[in-house]
Amino acid sequence: MPGTDPPLATRLLADGVHESARPGTALLRLETTHDRQGVLDGAWWPRSRDIALELPGLLGALTEHLGPIARIGLDSASWDGLPTRLVVDGRVVHIDASSVGDDTVLVTRGDQDLFSLLVVPPDSLPDAARAAMAQAVRADNLKGAGQILVDTGAEHFPAPLGSEDTRQP
Repeated sequence: MPGTDPPLATRLLADGVHESARPGTALLRLETTHDRQGVLDGAWWPRSRDIALELPGLLGALTEHLGPIARIGLDSASWDGLPTRLVVDGRVVHIDASSVGDDTVLVTRGDQDLFSLLVVPPDSLPDAARAAMAQAVRADNLKGAGQILVDTGAEHFPAPLGSEDTRQP
């Protein structure tokens, strides 16, 4: 029917293409193949642990590529002031908090379509963070988020005092 949006599955990016987006001040990378055989579907590198500042940019970028997001699952120990829901662009997104500590964010689109994103710690060194994000979006990746962070050296590293954020998309 003319003028109607295509189904969400057909609005995904083309197979084999990795899209980098800069939603607000965070970096997001999605694995965009339709078969989704890797362990993770993407990676997110927020600039802080303040979820009220970081989540709207992530949700905006995800909504652009995946359609409306219904729920976000986050590790409660990793974020400051985690609410139970957040209104983004006039839509309520429910936030599920757990203390699993698995370095991921779970994104639910619709009723059951689930995406798992690696969360790179905000204070990771830029080269390590980029390497972790690249590994997470590989279609053949079989490593979990924690192992990727260890292997790439993107684990929690406090920034030196007085240093500036030098991240590049």
